[in-house]
Amino acid sequence: MSGSGAAPGPGSGSSPAACRFAHYFVLCGIDADSGLEPDELAVLYQWLEADRHGKSQDAANTTSGENFDQSPLRRTFKSKVLAHYPQNIEWNPFDQDAVNMLCMPKGLSFRTQNDNKDPQFHSFIITREDGSRTYGFVLTFYEEVTSKQMCTAMQTLYQMHNAERCSSVCASSSCSTDSLASSIDEGDSTSLLTLQRCNSYDISRDTLYVSKSMCLITPLPFMQACKKFLAQLHAAVTSPQPPPLPLESYIHNILYEVPLPPPGRSLKFYGVYEPVICQRPGLSELPLSDYPLREALELLGLENLVQVFTCVLLEMQVLLYSQDYQRLMTVAEGITALLFPFQWQHVYVPILPASLLHFLDAPVPYLMGLQSKEGTDRSKLELPQEANLCFVDIDNHFIELPEEFPQFPNKVDLIQELSEVLLQFGIPPEGSLHCSESATQLKNLVLKDLVNDKKNGNVSSSSLSVFEFLQGNETMARLQALAKRTGVTVEKMELPAPLDEKEKDLKRQCEEAELRDYKLNVQLREVFANRFTQMFADYEAFVIQTAQDMESWLTNREQMQNFDKASFLSDQPEPYLPFLSRFIETQMFATFIDNKIMSQWEEKDPLLRVFDSRIEKIRLYNVRAPTMRTSIYQKCSTLKEAAQSIEQRLMKMDHTAIHPHLLDMKIGQGKYERGFFPKLQSDVLATGPANNNRWVSRSATTQRRKERLRQQSEHIGLDNDMREKYMQEARSLGKNLRQPKLSDLSPAVIAQTNWKFVEGLLRECRMKTKRMLVEKMGHEAVELGHGEANITGLEENTLIASLCDLLERLWSHGLQIKQGKSALWSHLIQFQDREEKQEHLAESPVTLGPERRKSDSGVMLPTLKVSLIQDMRHIQNMSEIKTDVGRARAWIRLSLEKKLLSQHLKQLLSNQPLTKKLYKRYAFLRCEEEREQFLYHLLSLNAVDYFCFTSVFTTIMIPYRSVVIPIKTLSNAITTSNPWICVAGELGDTGAMQIPKNRLEMTFECQNLGKLTTVQIGHDNSGLLAKWLVDCVMVRNEITGHTYRFPCGRWLGKGIDDGSLERILIGELVVPEEGLVRQCRTPPQQKSPTSARRLSVPSLTGKTNKPNAGQIQEGIGEAVNNIVKHFHKPEKERGSLTVLLCGENGLVAALEQVFHHGFKSARIFHKNVFIWDFIEKAVAYFETTDQILDNEDDVLIQKSSSKTFCHYVHAINTAPRNIGKDGKFQILVCLGTRDRLLPQWIPLLAECPAITRMYEESALLRDCMTVNSLIRILQTIQDFTLVLEGSLIKGVDVNPVG
Repeated sequence: MSGSGAAPGPGSGSSPAACRFAHYFVLCGIDADSGLEPDELAVLYQWLEADRHGKSQDAANTTSGENFDQSPLRRTFKSKVLAHYPQNIEWNPFDQDAVNMLCMPKGLSFRTQNDNKDPQFHSFIITREDGSRTYGFVLTFYEEVTSKQMCTAMQTLYQMHNAERCSSVCASSSCSTDSLASSIDEGDSTSLLTLQRCNSYDISRDTLYVSKSMCLITPLPFMQACKKFLAQLHAAVTSPQPPPLPLESYIHNILYEVPLPPPGRSLKFYGVYEPVICQRPGLSELPLSDYPLREALELLGLENLVQVFTCVLLEMQVLLYSQDYQRLMTVAEGITALLFPFQWQHVYVPILPASLLHFLDAPVPYLMGLQSKEGTDRSKLELPQEANLCFVDIDNHFIELPEEFPQFPNKVDLIQELSEVLLQFGIPPEGSLHCSESATQLKNLVLKDLVNDKKNGNVSSSSLSVFEFLQGNETMARLQALAKRTGVTVEKMELPAPLDEKEKDLKRQCEEAELRDYKLNVQLREVFANRFTQMFADYEAFVIQTAQDMESWLTNREQMQNFDKASFLSDQPEPYLPFLSRFIETQMFATFIDNKIMSQWEEKDPLLRVFDSRIEKIRLYNVRAPTMRTSIYQKCSTLKEAAQSIEQRLMKMDHTAIHPHLLDMKIGQGKYERGFFPKLQSDVLATGPANNNRWVSRSATTQRRKERLRQQSEHIGLDNDMREKYMQEARSLGKNLRQPKLSDLSPAVIAQTNWKFVEGLLRECRMKTKRMLVEKMGHEAVELGHGEANITGLEENTLIASLCDLLERLWSHGLQIKQGKSALWSHLIQFQDREEKQEHLAESPVTLGPERRKSDSGVMLPTLKVSLIQDMRHIQNMSEIKTDVGRARAWIRLSLEKKLLSQHLKQLLSNQPLTKKLYKRYAFLRCEEEREQFLYHLLSLNAVDYFCFTSVFTTIMIPYRSVVIPIKTLSNAITTSNPWICVAGELGDTGAMQIPKNRLEMTFECQNLGKLTTVQIGHDNSGLLAKWLVDCVMVRNEITGHTYRFPCGRWLGKGIDDGSLERILIGELVVPEEGLVRQCRTPPQQKSPTSARRLSVPSLTGKTNKPNAGQIQEGIGEAVNNIVKHFHKPEKERGSLTVLLCGENGLVAALEQVFHHGFKSARIFHKNVFIWDFIEKAVAYFETTDQILDNEDDVLIQKSSSKTFCHYVHAINTAPRNIGKDGKFQILVCLGTRDRLLPQWIPLLAECPAITRMYEESALLRDCMTVNSLIRILQTIQDFTLVLEGSLIKGVDVNPVG
């Protein structure tokens, strides 16, 4: 926004920018010299549309100027800025093309006496590339065309139009009805007769009118005040009486003599007939917003407004759609006003002129408004990209939301609180403008009031006491003296009558309604601001401030992590996480944090200052910090106070501006003629008055002070130019083109703009892939200085959803042919159709991985053939996914999990004829160098492991393949008994499945099991060759390709090993071979040691290396520590507890090492002796002996512990399962850990007499210090509630001991 403190420019008057209410007054209309010209911007639009549909530009050019299908009264003619005052202001240069385009977005409009010629008010906004804004307020009205030449030209156009229509009645019906162009042009459904009757023009019969606009351009959005001022100007033009003073006096007054009200103050200045009041919030209040939220709520309804607000917060593409320009502005400005303390950082064009429709192709977040034509429905509007689009049909009270849309935290409570505020003002929360016929009539009455300017205080001249207004005034005295000198008779002047009671009541009602709107606005905004204050009350604790000075921070901004996102999310209530995890990835949040860090070295951002002060206030009232992070909804407590501040300012005027007065004008110019805006005298409007009033001199002093401070900062700080350069680069980091440039719309500029989009997309892709890598790499990344230690599943899902959005935007950029809502899936489908036609390609799909996965036994896991087409078929077979957008996202997740995303997309884009057919020349996908860099960035994601498909699509049916691999050298390859397996994962298990006779391999389909954890394998011990030595079981997910190995290395059969007929095997993801890391289809979840599973089992090939006592104790400590860390993670991020208990380095294995240390002999009389044998001897001892202890309490505790121990061992022994002795020990440890009994059992076993017979004296279990240390370590797990996987304890009933 202007007002940064630049010196006044030439012709600008002497008022500094920070103090001037209005910067420019502008008139736009028809240029009498050039006459009727087709709008060049419309010609450009025709050229773009031709390019969009692949037509020749020559064909477009031949028809663009003279479109005979369209009625001349409905065609677009070129408007022009007829005058603007002053000529230029240095700190806010006048952009003539942009202002002309936004004042008259459709160009000139023509009407006849039969048409509606009511004046229309709308506003607009110009956002510069640096984010500063200028506001425009426009009143468009109609003037009679007095030029005979122009009327004749219109008559000729009609004759040509009617001749063309008669010769080709059906020509127009062949136009594409589903293109964006036809949604904006007039519909073809109207009959020829209707068109001729309604849109005819006969020079002898009809009076021709043309539109003209007057506009005020201001630095702040004083919408209500500007609307009143312009309405009074228009009333003066159409009034039967001339205005009290020439119009130049009022325009000069508002340009040069009306200051901005200071913060926290109100101001009264004078229009043509009556005063206008405006107010400005104080420095500690919410920033100025003059657009009535009441209207936005009536148009959308509260529920829809909150949903659109959420889309804007998440930086989706938001398109507003309405026939009325002011409605577009009201909704856009209303929603952005609710964002406090955040600010929209991307493309913001609330009114998108027809010539800029190609900006809907922008592959960036945007908030745009598009004018609809009456009768045009949503189905005819073809938009370039819809995968991440929020479409808001304002006129029809309807919104379309993107898929995978998280709800705003406490949304129901928020809507309830907002509803209570609305009901206090008598406004229904569901919106009132579309509810009934009476509401429609009310709307028409309101519009009629606006036309008559009564509702806004702009009543006709007959009801204003101008004489009283000017009596005793210096201006009046000068008027009378001027009248005498020029011989004008004043006696005939009709003085208006004073207001009667009815009109006074009406005026009072309007003032009350305006005050109510102001109060409602601020109260609704306070409710939203309170939500952010509650949600981010402790944000400052998570800001990472590492840089010592601003220069080093700015230069290293891209490499730095500024916010501890993982810690912040872990501190938030669970219901907030889906929204917050996505919101903290947005540019508006990043800019907010950047502003916080920058506030160390420069003046704090105004929004940040207000927000921080509110957080301080919360801390004063809430001494206990935890209450600030609760999910309990806390209502806003400042509503009354905020409304009172507004009311006090409006009821008591703080400042009154200078009255309009006569200027030193040339007599005879600008003569009043009713219905025609006079030609203004440029010389008196070009410059302002001398510095002879208080506010100018006061602001000049402030200006000088600011200038001194600026000079000092240049000496002690950075070089100003370099600092500004760094600032722009830092603040634009991660952003693409922020705003379309309206002033130059040549094809070359459009090409340059698209190139900026391409560069921005590539930069965004690089940053997203880097973030995903850094977050996923864990501790290694931390050691390299990259920030957080871990990525949570929630963050991972957020980042991958963000990647999906980016890919959709990439595939939508420059799209020529649109089919469905997902551009990526449409491309994939067309690629699939072409590939399937070439059968020889389909017969030899891409294969990855080794030809065969062989084991020691020679049994092979068949090759899994994967290809882009095959992965598409997997997605197409998923009946759970109903939309193209959903299918595209599922395909991206599957390809990412398989580490094939970059390769698949490279294969997709290798079909160049298809890419050329689908995309324009400037599209990202046709920029070869950028496309290669993009694929390279995606390839880097193969360095880490994702389970983003498996963990999201939890209910789909997945085919699995399993193979049992025996050790043939020592056993039969096939057992004669009936083998079975049960596969279990984090999401469920298959139940017992019979393996077909004489087969080692089988396939089965079941609901997604998630990451696989255990396999139970067993048999019924029947037949002659029942004993079976199994090396391992391999199970593969046939969709994702993940292959799990379940090591066994043990016998199944009675009378051998530990006599087990079934075993529980713990799984590990297969680590890819060295040469296949780059194309690995089975990413490792964790590394698993290759040593034998059980150290207590003698090696089949010789003795194993036994660990020493120190290693065993270290192993126990690490196993327990892993379980503790498991429970300190968020519940959804914990992974498999089974692996930590029963895996390679789990608690069971560690305790087996303890119990096996010092075991006297593994074989007695050629019979294996196991730990379970010792357990059973201990049970026999406990059941037959009463221990003698000194302390009676100890006796009771000891008896209770031994009784429980015996009960658990009996329950395991009597379970209806054929579990071996080692398997029973595993169950005992798992149950003892779950029920917090292990620390009680260990001392019992250590003191049992059997220990002296079965263990050597050096055994760990016979060392008191070691046993006490073991007990203390195991007690650390007692704080946690363990839930065991069903497969571990199936069939074991350990009900409490009676």
